[in-house]
Amino acid sequence: MKSFALLTLGLGLVSAAAVEPRAPPQTVHLTFHGGPAQYTMAFPADGVKRNTNNNIAVNVIDAPDYNALQNCQFYTAGEKTLVGSITSTGLTQILVGPPQPILAVSCQGFCLPNYSSCYDTHGQYVGDCCNGYCAATKCRPWVNPF
Repeated sequence: MKSFALLTLGLGLVSAAAVEPRAPPQTVHLTFHGGPAQYTMAFPADGVKRNTNNNIAVNVIDAPDYNALQNCQFYTAGEKTLVGSITSTGLTQILVGPPQPILAVSCQGFCLPNYSSCYDTHGQYVGDCCNGYCAATKCRPWVNPF
């Protein structure tokens, strides 16, 4: 009986503990290119499907600060192939084939900016790098800036 009372008291204390608030969703910045035309979008990576309200035939999407190929869903009217690419300056891009309007996009998840720790002090993986690769526990840019 005493153990039941202690268990009940312990569970009550656990449920009364304050929950730490999480950080707000990361902001995604995308630039959609179709020939000489382009448009941009910036929105939180909260999983909400957002219409682009644009009908240019997109063939390249710039994703300078977010791992969009991994964490975003791009909606089109037809079949598409998305391929990751990196420019000579280190900009992450998504190539869209065949070129077509992107009707909507949704993104969810987070990634780590350059020079953030991709592994913690205990060797546990923290997360993917937004625009680079993980080396020696830090996110490094695709292209050396020096």
